[in-house]
Amino acid sequence: MAYMLLVVEKVGDREARSEADGRVLYERMLAFSADLKQRGLLTLSQSLKTDAAGVRVTNRDERTVVRDGPFAEAREMVGGFFLLTCATRAEAVDIARACPAASWATIEVRELGPCFQ
Repeated sequence: MAYMLLVVEKVGDREARSEADGRVLYERMLAFSADLKQRGLLTLSQSLKTDAAGVRVTNRDERTVVRDGPFAEAREMVGGFFLLTCATRAEAVDIARACPAASWATIEVRELGPCFQ
């Protein structure tokens, strides 16, 4: 089964840490990804830039709205993700527990599947 682990960070946390601290955390995440890949569990992982570099697009009532970030109402942002192939949900949760980012962010575990179920 395919699972997405979303790294949900508080807005502003990245800017609050020094570049050196950020690089240390990033290296820990790269090592974590390399281990998952070596174990045959990782399909794809990627860090995302902050919401300040994002754009939100909505289509409502034949009107398109495009809003550039940062998004004032947001308290959290998706800072990255891991796309995994796991035998069970429990395995995906165990991987989320082991993720270094779980010490400074929330790791949301979501199974991939059709949106109508």
